[in-house]
Formats: sequence, structure tokens, C-alpha cells
Amino acid sequence: MNVEVVISLVIFLLIIFVVGFMSAKHSSRKGSTFLQEYFLGSRELGGFILAMTMVATYGSASSFLGGPGAAYTQGLGWVLLAMSQVATGYFVLLILGKKFAIMARKYEAVTLIDFLKNRYRSSIVVLFSAISIIVFLFSAMAAQWIGGAYLIESIVGIPYTSALFIFAVAVLIYVIIGGFRAVVFTDSIQGVVMFFGTLIILIGTIVAGGGVSNIMNDLISENPNLVTPYGHDGGLSAAYVSSFWILVGVGVVALPQVAVRAMSYRDSRSMHRALIVGTIVVGFIMLGMHLIGVFSRPILPGIEVADQVMPLITMEVLPPWLAGIVLAAPLAAIMSTVDSLLLLVSSTVVKDVYLNYIKPDATNKRVRQVSYGVTAFLGILVFAFALSPPELLIWLNLFAFGGLEAAFIWPLIFGLYWSKGNKGGAIASMVVGVGTYIGIHNFYPNPLGMHSVVFPVVLSFFAFIIGTYIYYESSKKSVEI
Repeated sequence: MNVEVVISLVIFLLIIFVVGFMSAKHSSRKGSTFLQEYFLGSRELGGFILAMTMVATYGSASSFLGGPGAAYTQGLGWVLLAMSQVATGYFVLLILGKKFAIMARKYEAVTLIDFLKNRYRSSIVVLFSAISIIVFLFSAMAAQWIGGAYLIESIVGIPYTSALFIFAVAVLIYVIIGGFRAVVFTDSIQGVVMFFGTLIILIGTIVAGGGVSNIMNDLISENPNLVTPYGHDGGLSAAYVSSFWILVGVGVVALPQVAVRAMSYRDSRSMHRALIVGTIVVGFIMLGMHLIGVFSRPILPGIEVADQVMPLITMEVLPPWLAGIVLAAPLAAIMSTVDSLLLLVSSTVVKDVYLNYIKPDATNKRVRQVSYGVTAFLGILVFAFALSPPELLIWLNLFAFGGLEAAFIWPLIFGLYWSKGNKGGAIASMVVGVGTYIGIHNFYPNPLGMHSVVFPVVLSFFAFIIGTYIYYESSKKSVEI
């Protein structure tokens, strides 16, 4: 265990806890209901904070551990694939934009399901949405907790289970205490740390490798495929790489944890500023982190657990005191995503299931107690699931992304921009999208060389249109009769 590294990380965690405690004071201020404040920060995010919370929420264990790990294995082809994420924030705010924020305020929506409930007036849509979020985001949360445990394990040198326990306790305490406001303010800190942390690690890696040209020569000597767009074994086809523009590019608009940010900003100026800042920061972080993964291969050959590339290369190329500060970057990414996902699943259970169908007349105090209890219970479940980690956590995270996009992309977009869209279309789209995604993912992965999310998104598009017209015609006939 390197004491200097650990001290730096502990100081970082203490800062996060202080922010959480301070945010808790705002949660009880007059003028905001508990739900609006705890789950949405009373819709008061400025441009910079909105940009940073989107960056930190999206930049997760998959980006900081799984992504570089995959790049370490695949080579520069994975860097090309990962750069489809550059326009993520741009797409989200451009597509959802002002219309989503206006309608969310009109409906007093706190969650994405709130919006869908008021737009389609269907309990089936609400329940199917809640189940989709709980199932797929549970997988995404597990990936983040596994990544956090890997990071602490690599740094401190303690067993994986102990590292997982420490990470779980740290996250649960400050999420339960502070709510959404704690999440977005700590996201701002973490987004800045991620940006500069990426820069420092990249420079350190290039210096340790003897310069870019020397690193490239080493990669070519080991395997010429590592510097091609097709991966170490030629498996990254043009169709597969292009399909990631749907999975981690345009499709991200349908991720509930990202979409909810688009209903929480203060005004149009804040959105426009976030659009520019978020795009620049995401682009730099994604390029930098994945290049670090590839460049680490000649410096640290033969790493067995690819997800540990980032902490290992950081401690290899930087002095201990600086490594401790810089390693706050991947820890920041993981914690910020975990807190957002945990809060989102908690809000789904409390707001969209408990208050809608179990106890609609619950008092503010009772809602507060249930929210805290559900958040803690979900954290314990994820901890138990994360005790048996997969080989590469990026696949667990991408599986969750695909499922959520197949479920929500068309009900959300058509709900905003097509006035004729109705609950028949929404139900058909969600059922077809999720059903085909699970089937393809399990029985026929990568159809026609593309990621398994492509066909479900296309099929759910047509299902929405067909379902809308069928429901419209049946409703018209019932009125005539």
C-alpha cells in the first residue's frame, strides 16, 4: 500500500462528504418540495454545472476503466470506436432541448417516467418503464461498483470484497444525505478533476513510453493490427464501429440518467453554455483516456485484468503524491455515475411506483423515509451482485445502455415532436424494443456485424408508428359505435 496515494484519495473523499452535508441543508429549505429538491435540485442548474454533471454522469467506470482496458486489448481501433461519444452531450441537449424542459415543468415531472406518464396517460407505459429502468440500470450500477472496487483494490492493495465494501459505504452515505443537489455539485468537482487528471496521465504515459513515435513502433513490433482501425484480431469491422454511433452517440438521448439532466437546468442560456462546454470536455476525456489505454501496452505488457490498466499505469508513470491526486479522476467518474444511477433507480421506485400505485397520499415525511430506505436497500443489492465481477465490466455497462435505449428512445422523441403519438405506439415500441434487444443479445449477437442495439432501435421505430395508428383507428371506431 502506498501511503501517499491513499492520503490523497482520502482527502478527496472528505471533500465530497463535506459537499454532501452542505447540500443536505438546501434540501430542507422552504419553497421546494422534497421530491423536487432531492431528485432534481429544484431545476436550478447553471450552464457550467449542467455540463459537468452530464460529463461526470456519462464518464463512468466504463469510460475510465473498461474503455482504456478494451483499448489496451484492441488497440487504436477501439479509440476510433470510442470517439463516437464526442457528440453525446450535444445530441442530448440538441434533441431534447428547450421542449423537454418546458414540458417537464408543465407536467411537474421529476423523472423521465413522470414525463411518459403524463404524455401517454398509461399505467402500462409507467410500469414497463419502471421495470426497464430497474433491470437495466441495476446492471449499469453493478458495473460502476465493480470498477470502484477494482480501483481501490489496485491502489490500496486490499482484497476485492473489502474494497467493494469501502466504496459502497462511501457512496451510500453522501447520496442518502445530499440527494440530487449533492450529486450535481460533486459532479462539478469531479468533472474538473477528470479533465485535468486525463491530461496529466496522458502526458506521463507518453513520457514514460519515450514519446508517441516510440510507442507506436513498439505497438507495431508487437502486433501491426494494434495501430489499425480493425482491432488486434481484425474483429472491429466498419459496420460494428459505425453502430456505436447509435449505442453511445445518438442513442444516449434515451438514457434516463442523462435525460433527467436536460429537465434540470435554469434557463436557455444555461443549456446553450452546457452544450458547448460539455461537448469539448467529453471529447477530450474520451480521446485522452482511450489513448492512455493503448499507450500503456508497451509500458506495462501482460496485464491480466485489463480493467486495472488505468490505476496501474498511473502509479507507474507518476510520483506517488501526484498519482494519488490524479487517481481521483477515475474514482470521481465512477462515484458520480453511481450516485446518479442510484438516485435515478430510487426515484423510479419511490416516485413512479410507490406514489403512483401504492400510497398516493403519502406525507412529505413518509416520502423522505421511503426514499432513504429504498436508496440504502438498492445499494445493498448492487453490492451483493458486484461480489462476482465479469471479465470486462464495459460489456455489462454497454448491455444496460442498449436496453434502455431500445425501451425509451422513440417514446421520448415521438412524445416530444409527434402530437399524434399515443400510448398504443409507446407500448408497442417499448415491448418490441426491449424484447428484440434481449433476444438478439442472447441468441444472435452482432447481427450483420453490428452491435445488437441497432435492429431493436430500428424495429421499435416502426412499432411506434404502427402501434400509434392501430390504437388511433381502434379508438375512433369505439367512439363511432
